[in-house]
Amino acid sequence: MKIATEPVGSIPRPAYLIEAMGSFAKGQIKEKELSALTEKAIRETLHLFEQTGSPVVTDGEQSKPSFATYPIHGLKQLAPGGVVIPFADGHTRQLPKLTAGPFHYQTYANSYFEKAKKLTQLPVKQAVISSSAISLLYPQEGIPGYSREQFIKDLINEAEADIRRCLNAGAYNVQIDFTEARLAIKLDPSKGLLKMFIDLNNQVLDRFTEAEQKKIGVHTCPGGDHDSTHSADISYTELLPLLFELHVGNFYLEYAAEKDKTSALKAIKEFSKPNQKIFIGVTNVLDPRVETPQEVCDLIVEASKFIPISRLGTTDDCGFSPFADDTSTARETAFAKITARIQGTQLAEKKLGN
Repeated sequence: MKIATEPVGSIPRPAYLIEAMGSFAKGQIKEKELSALTEKAIRETLHLFEQTGSPVVTDGEQSKPSFATYPIHGLKQLAPGGVVIPFADGHTRQLPKLTAGPFHYQTYANSYFEKAKKLTQLPVKQAVISSSAISLLYPQEGIPGYSREQFIKDLINEAEADIRRCLNAGAYNVQIDFTEARLAIKLDPSKGLLKMFIDLNNQVLDRFTEAEQKKIGVHTCPGGDHDSTHSADISYTELLPLLFELHVGNFYLEYAAEKDKTSALKAIKEFSKPNQKIFIGVTNVLDPRVETPQEVCDLIVEASKFIPISRLGTTDDCGFSPFADDTSTARETAFAKITARIQGTQLAEKKLGN
């Protein structure tokens, strides 16, 4: 028996990299200097991942401006004033809005993967942003000469290319970040918006073969930024029946921070499909306290009563620092939690194997 365990993605950047990013934005250092410090941070991140015993690693998203906006970083046809995402603690994030077409990604995620691949012998997974999140860039008032229908066609092509380039480059698997799923229900309790998001993502996923879909996964959580969330008040039982309609083989579900874990497990059991592998979050990335391996083990053992071991995996609830400026979690804490996840998963393997 082997219980798979994987990270979600982002790791807090070292202080020197955050400082360098700020200096570069102000024009105080050259791109070459920033690139050297970014590669140093990636190398250190992968080394620390290896020390945890993690069987699968990521680059920690050290060079991404954020998990959501990397494809559009540097895009000229953008203006401020896009969709606002409010968090429970009162802070907000705001997307830009598109001003002209045609729409194309400026950066594809394989560029991050290929740098990381050269710096480790371990399998590297790669996170990409969902097409539904990027669809929010199109303004409600429309764009003269560039219809929403044409934008969606361009977006689907770009989202497919983002995933396919990673798979073709040799990524262990590709994880689509779909953190707006619960938020969609909060914005539209009828679930019409969520259904539209899932349909859009499936239009991308249906361009891949069944074998390729097994190497693609979806991550969902109630948002995690500066130790706050945007949609934790939306019950998992509202989301999961529709989430499992996505045409992927792996689901990375925030779980450790869930207040009603039993209802979540019952929904997973009822609505997930036999060909879907469920990675439950066993470390709460919003809590500075580091879980013990035994606590992690206990979560897994309880989940195994609802999810067959052959389909059960473990992960972290969310990325530890999805936005480059999020310093709410210490780098050391993130790796301590990852170590606890791996050791707790090993404990659960032994307990459930007896």
